[in-house]
Amino acid sequence: MAQSDFNRAAALLERLGGAARADVVSLYAARAARGFGDGFAAIILPAYLLEIGFNPFQIGVVATAALLGSAATTLVVTGIAIPSVQHLAFIAVVAFIGTINPTTGDIGVHVPLEQAALAHRASDKERTHVFARYSLIGALSIAGGALAAGAPDLLVSFGAGKIGALQAMFYAYAALGLVGAWFYSRLPRAEVKEETAPQATALGPSRRTVYKLAALFSLDSFAGGFTVQSLMALWLFERFDLSLAAASAFFFWSNVLTAFSYPVAARLGRRFGLVNTMVFTHIPSSVCLILAAFSPNLTVVLALLLVRSALSQMDVPTRTSYVMAVVTPAERTAAASMTAVPRSLASAVSPALSGALLSTAFAGLPLIICGVLKIVYDLSLLFSFRHIKPPEES
Repeated sequence: MAQSDFNRAAALLERLGGAARADVVSLYAARAARGFGDGFAAIILPAYLLEIGFNPFQIGVVATAALLGSAATTLVVTGIAIPSVQHLAFIAVVAFIGTINPTTGDIGVHVPLEQAALAHRASDKERTHVFARYSLIGALSIAGGALAAGAPDLLVSFGAGKIGALQAMFYAYAALGLVGAWFYSRLPRAEVKEETAPQATALGPSRRTVYKLAALFSLDSFAGGFTVQSLMALWLFERFDLSLAAASAFFFWSNVLTAFSYPVAARLGRRFGLVNTMVFTHIPSSVCLILAAFSPNLTVVLALLLVRSALSQMDVPTRTSYVMAVVTPAERTAAASMTAVPRSLASAVSPALSGALLSTAFAGLPLIICGVLKIVYDLSLLFSFRHIKPPEES
């Protein structure tokens, strides 16, 4: 993060009271704990399922079940139960119940509450930077988790069994779920009531805008479900015989590039507008994904995917900031929920389809579908919302 970003963060915390400052730190810390676990779980999951005999379609079914159940329970249940069963039906049910995250993205009931809580603590001028830092912390923790995904190979070199080494990572995932829960427990009860009170959650004058955004974000998430990180790792395992250690290193750098794109996105959003930043960073990343599908060379593929990583997530803090900006403060929690839940459901449909397509003669088809649909989403977003400005752009 640039020095100016550190200065802005310090200035923002200085303006907050002591209790509010502690709340922000707790939210950031909980995000970091989740991100670290998600970072290695998204890579370990397909490696583990391949090891116990699953095919790409079955792995896609598990990813779909995980996303469908993302708002249902905690990380702890998954971390304890996944290593205990090896049948498709049982693993799909546990993934549904336990919300293991095959995407490394933000899913679950905590997301709308976190977004609304952070938005209430930032001015219009600082809002995008606050969400950029939130995303930066998450992405850096995901990068660290991705690097930790190489740990099973290290354990095997010391004599551990391959399946046992992979299972150990799920228990570590459970422990991180407890760490995150502890940070959430530090938030004051009064704030939780404020965020979930009926008068603070009903959509009112912004209903039509939120519904249109939710529909477009759902298209984007449906497209992204074809290339969730677990399935991208699976594609690299299957097509190029990439080792777990090599995949771990690649996804580490991929997530580092993503992390440092967030402060850049905040600056671009301030200069060019939030919608323009979302659209014109997203389209080149989708082109890189489509080109990667056709390349037979691993080095070229990894280079294209790294460029994509540096661009594809710039819409995350800008998108969240935009939603929080174009609704009234009382509608923020409802708006965050209304845009987040359909996204989770839409992204849950495509992993099973992607798994089936990965078993065909042209395994790169999910990448092409994802890229094309995302370009359609970007152009639709630009056409529909280019004239609806947040307060800081008016």
